[in-house]
Amino acid sequence: MSSSAPNFRLDGKRALVTGAGRGIGLAIARAYAAEGAEVTICARTKADIETETAALTSAGLLARALVADVTDVRAFAEHIATLAPFDIFVNNAGTNRPKPLAEVTEDDYDAVIGLNVRAAIFAAKAVTAQMIAGGSGGSIINMSSQMGLVGAANRTLYCASKWAIEGFTKSLAVELGGHGIRVNTICPTFIETPMTRDYFADPQFRSAVLSKIKLGRLGTVDDVTGAAVLLASDASSLITGSAIVIDGGWTAD
Repeated sequence: MSSSAPNFRLDGKRALVTGAGRGIGLAIARAYAAEGAEVTICARTKADIETETAALTSAGLLARALVADVTDVRAFAEHIATLAPFDIFVNNAGTNRPKPLAEVTEDDYDAVIGLNVRAAIFAAKAVTAQMIAGGSGGSIINMSSQMGLVGAANRTLYCASKWAIEGFTKSLAVELGGHGIRVNTICPTFIETPMTRDYFADPQFRSAVLSKIKLGRLGTVDDVTGAAVLLASDASSLITGSAIVIDGGWTAD
């Protein structure tokens, strides 16, 4: 019986990462480029992604910038339709407005559900249409959260959005399996990023979070990139409809 080492390299693959101007998305884009992919870094802020693209290309890596707002689902789909099919899509753009339900406004709902669910679904629709037309399969990675598996106070909207993404991912995996397109989620715990930094400035909040993480520390973006490379690569060729939970044990009890 023959066997070979798993192949985590992404040479010759085209990857698109949304919400890649900073934080987890940017870290994943950098990791993909380092593994040989041609990565398209997508975000709304032109300066951030053009600076990062220039840095990657100057290092001899393959990177492009795409300035786009995924909440404008029609414009995003029209733009994707002009591009060659991607092999990897990280559906990462997202937001959060933590507060008790009693204080949640319609604007909060529109912002969180509009980006985390509506935009994510239609972004996946646009990208997978191209993948299907290309006929070469692919990997969709929807960025979820441990909050897509459990509940938490002050996070009703966010949990609702991520539970929706978990269900969407499983259904899409069933739908697209015949096309050789794999669909999975990554579910991180609290990760130190520009979006979360202000939360952790509150000692009480930080202590409460750490009390739930069995490994006793917050996550970093580097804790997430390994899973992102795995799911993008041929090393995960039989993984679809699954969630990779990177939570330090938060959901173990």
